[in-house]
Amino acid sequence: MKTGVRLAASSIWGLAVLGALLFLPAGTLNYWQAWVFIGVFTAATIIPSIYLARTNPAALRRRMHGGPLAEGRAIQKIVIIGAFLDLFAMVVLSVFDHRMGWSSVPAWLCLLGDVLIAAGIGFAMLVIVQNNYAAATVTVETGQFVASRGVYKFVRHPMYVGNVIMMVGIPLALGSYWGLLLVIPGVLVLVSRILDEEKMLTHELGGYREYTQRVRYRLLPYVW
Repeated sequence: MKTGVRLAASSIWGLAVLGALLFLPAGTLNYWQAWVFIGVFTAATIIPSIYLARTNPAALRRRMHGGPLAEGRAIQKIVIIGAFLDLFAMVVLSVFDHRMGWSSVPAWLCLLGDVLIAAGIGFAMLVIVQNNYAAATVTVETGQFVASRGVYKFVRHPMYVGNVIMMVGIPLALGSYWGLLLVIPGVLVLVSRILDEEKMLTHELGGYREYTQRVRYRLLPYVW
């Protein structure tokens, strides 16, 4: 199947699932935060994907080939399942929080959450532009080299930085403070993914050990 067709099919399916996750727990379509969330999330994912489809389809295919079944390492299959469950739970809890009125999030903070979502996704896409081998799965390809330019000068796993920014934005965008609690297990899942990924990269990717000596931080400069 051509990349463009796969992208369109994936987008339609993703919107259907996202709509169900948002509006079924909400019990109503009168939920402006959810509609803005859908618009921002769709634009932030579709526009960069179209750009990659035109300029670097191979990189886009690597990003589209993801999920537990695509992972080659057993521990990464478990990690990805945990990441998906945490994300789904975060969305549902945030929506239910809004429905029950447990949180009182002002409109400006909801919109700030949307900005964080767009920034997180945009940052992740920037990583793909700077590293053609940035994939949705933990793998080392033939001819792959260590990416050390751009954002890779500051942290070893900038893709996951974008994920964390997005995770913080999701509950706020949906009008929830309680949903922020699930950012913690989400980050822990990313940490476990990073630690296992680095074991593989150190053994299988030439020059990676030397890279880790130059760039000390994995996810957050001066912290970890």
